[in-house]
Amino acid sequence: MAKKNFDKQLDELSELRTVSKPSSAIPSLRKALANRNNYVVSKAAKITAELGLKDLVRDLLAALERFFNNGVKSDPQCWAKNAIVPALAELGYQESAVFLRGLHYVQNEPTWTPPFVLDTATALRGKCILALIECRDLSDTALLSHLLELLVDPDKTVRAEAANGIGRINRPEAALLLRLRALTGDEEPEVIGACFSALLAIESEAAIDFVARFLESDQYVAEEAALALGLMRNPKAFQVLKRHYEQSPSPASTLFTAMALSRQEEAIDFLVSLIEKNDPGAEAAIKALASAGLPPEVRDRVGVAIRAADTQLRSAFEQHFAPTESRH
Repeated sequence: MAKKNFDKQLDELSELRTVSKPSSAIPSLRKALANRNNYVVSKAAKITAELGLKDLVRDLLAALERFFNNGVKSDPQCWAKNAIVPALAELGYQESAVFLRGLHYVQNEPTWTPPFVLDTATALRGKCILALIECRDLSDTALLSHLLELLVDPDKTVRAEAANGIGRINRPEAALLLRLRALTGDEEPEVIGACFSALLAIESEAAIDFVARFLESDQYVAEEAALALGLMRNPKAFQVLKRHYEQSPSPASTLFTAMALSRQEEAIDFLVSLIEKNDPGAEAAIKALASAGLPPEVRDRVGVAIRAADTQLRSAFEQHFAPTESRH
């Protein structure tokens, strides 16, 4: 019976998404936000944000405070807190104190496997980073000082989110911090990749040569550097990638993927030319062009290039392009 009532409660909450007048959902959502069950509160918080109910901001804050206290028991897995923080941000709440609390919050919960404890608040810290970016009562310098600590957080996802957050602070100090973090390295290449992307977002072309230096690093860091440069969608960045390929043509797969992701016409021309010439990297070029989400006419160009080259690349073309075609 208890489970049946619980399921009914969740169904009733879901129905609130379809109300014709959002304000009519306030009493039910207010009651749900006061519920002791963290899953019920998480669902209510999401619906509150979806309906844009700013009148419930105080209720969200009260619920968040409640679940910060003895979180292991009151909010296992941080379900409630993980829903409330983005709901507050979506509703335009910009007082930094509550997000700063979440930014440094750790919730160690027991597990059945070594090390028999797990920090379940890593996602919460990442969500608080995004929320703090919009807070106007916190100076850029103060925000950077907080994010600096998260650049060395034990969790790699939090470190990457910290880099992404710093990338949204358009100040020289932020760029210098990202440069330093990239130079010190990280055991997880994707963290350094986040630093590259964030740095390029701040400094644009001024950071291309710095990031390009890492194309000579170990394989995984080099791949992160290439992809960050490709996703700039900048002609100068493409030239750096092309020059690196010409100087060190193997392995080429990530370089080609980065070129294709740049969506630069010159990059597409270059990759197609490799196919036409039956270059040793032709198959990798086909795969890169197929996976980059490019316009349909690129597929046609690749098909023509294969016929013009009179090669055995047809199977690679069908393998990488045909699945995409069949989904449409």
